[in-house]
Amino acid sequence: MKNKISYKTAGVDITKANDFVSSIKGHVASTMSSAVLNRKGSFGALFGLDVKKYKDPVLVSSTDGVGTKLLIANAIGKHDTVGIDLVAMNVNDILCVGAKPLFFLDYIACGKLDPKVLKDVVKGIAAGCKQSGCALIGGETAEMPGMYKKDDYDLAGFAVGIVEKSKIIDGSDIKAGDRVIGLPSSGFHSNGYSLVRRALSSSQQKKYAKEILEPTKIYAKEILVILEKFENEAARSSKNIKAIAHITGGAFYEKLTKVLPLGKCFSINKGSWVIPKIFEIVQNSGKIDEKEMYRTFNMGIGLAIVVDKRIAGEVEKFLKKKRIKFFSIGEVVKDNKRKIVFNA
Repeated sequence: MKNKISYKTAGVDITKANDFVSSIKGHVASTMSSAVLNRKGSFGALFGLDVKKYKDPVLVSSTDGVGTKLLIANAIGKHDTVGIDLVAMNVNDILCVGAKPLFFLDYIACGKLDPKVLKDVVKGIAAGCKQSGCALIGGETAEMPGMYKKDDYDLAGFAVGIVEKSKIIDGSDIKAGDRVIGLPSSGFHSNGYSLVRRALSSSQQKKYAKEILEPTKIYAKEILVILEKFENEAARSSKNIKAIAHITGGAFYEKLTKVLPLGKCFSINKGSWVIPKIFEIVQNSGKIDEKEMYRTFNMGIGLAIVVDKRIAGEVEKFLKKKRIKFFSIGEVVKDNKRKIVFNA
C-alpha cells in the first residue's frame, strides 16, 4: 500500500512557517506608526493616508531585490544586513523623486525554511524600515522546495511614498552650469555582485566579507532634510534641487544620466571624491576595464544630487552644518552628442 503523503512530507512545513511568523512579530511591530491600521481579519495591510499636509498628493512606488549579493551572504553565513539592502534599494529610488517613504512590504522565497536565518533577514528589514521612517506593514514567506535549493533564499521588496505633485523631482529643470553633489556610498550597495563574485576568489570573498556585505546606505534622513530646507524655499515655478539619481545598476553611464534632459551632459571630475579601496581590489583582481567599473559599480557615490548653480554654495554650507558628508563631483554642460564626460 502506498504511503500517505502530506504537505510536510512534500517539503513544506506549515507549522514551522506559522512559528516563524510569530517569532518575527517583535521586529515588525518596532516599525509601526499610528498610520498603520491593525485589523485581525484583514487579508491586506491597511495604512491610513494623512493627506492634510498636501494639496495634490501623489503616491510613489518602487519594487526591487538584493540580487546575487545573497549568494555571498549565504556563503559567509551572515544574513542580518541583506534586509537593510532590500529596504534601501527601494526607498532610495522613491527618494529620488522627492517622496517621503510611508510603508514597505517584503517577499521571502526559500527552499527550506530556516527560522534562524530568516529571522536575521527580517531583523535587517525592520532595521532598514526604521532608518527610512517607514512601516513594515506586510510580507510573505514562501517555502518552495524544487524551485530553490535547501539553503537558498531570495528577497523582493515593495515601498510606497508620498510627494506633493508640484514638488516632484524629475530632472526637467536641469540647466547648464548646475552643480552635481555626490553623497558617499557604503560600498557596492546591492549591484554588480555577479562581477564581484567573478573577480574575487572564494578566499578573497571571505577575506573582504565585511566590505562586500556592508549594507546599502539609506539616504532618507539626508534627502528629506535637504528637501525640507531648499524645496520649501523654492518658488512654485522653479526648483533648487533639480534631480536626484540613485547610482545602482548601470551606474554613472545609465542611472546618473537618466535624469538628464536632451542636449545636456554631465561633466564629472573623477578625482573629486574618495573611492573605497575595495573597488580597486575588485578591479585589479578581475582585470576589469575602468569604463566597465563606472558602468557597473557606484565607485563610492551612492546618490547624486543636481543643484541649481545659484544656490550650490548655500547647499554645501548647509550639508557641512548638518554634518552630512558630500563631494562636489561635477556640473552640467551643453552637449548634443554625449551624456557624460569624465575628467581625469
